[in-house]
Amino acid sequence: MSSPQPINLAAKLALIHEHWMPKVIAEMNDYQFKLAKLKGEFVWHSHADTDETFIVVQGRLRIELRDGAIDLGPGEMTVIPRGVEHRPCALEEVHLMLIEPRGVVNTGDQGGPRSAPNDVWI
Repeated sequence: MSSPQPINLAAKLALIHEHWMPKVIAEMNDYQFKLAKLKGEFVWHSHADTDETFIVVQGRLRIELRDGAIDLGPGEMTVIPRGVEHRPCALEEVHLMLIEPRGVVNTGDQGGPRSAPNDVWI
């Protein structure tokens, strides 16, 4: 096993050119740390088996819930509990880190054309 190395988030984000396609940058146990660029509205979805952590690196993210919304700015985070239906929305481009178990599909129970390939590393 190789020795740990620093991971520069800005350098990794510079490699991402599409929206809503998370890329893996690290793993810890069975959890993956993913970076993504978001713009526009995503699909309503939930994850039946896992919580999902959103950490905003740059920009402003609104996560719509059926009973309200969560607004996040740079350096802020939230955890969406398993089973809670949500829809991320970004009026302007947002740079984001996600923390979730390996194998989680970004569209959760919805599937469809917005589903990103899993386990893509940068």
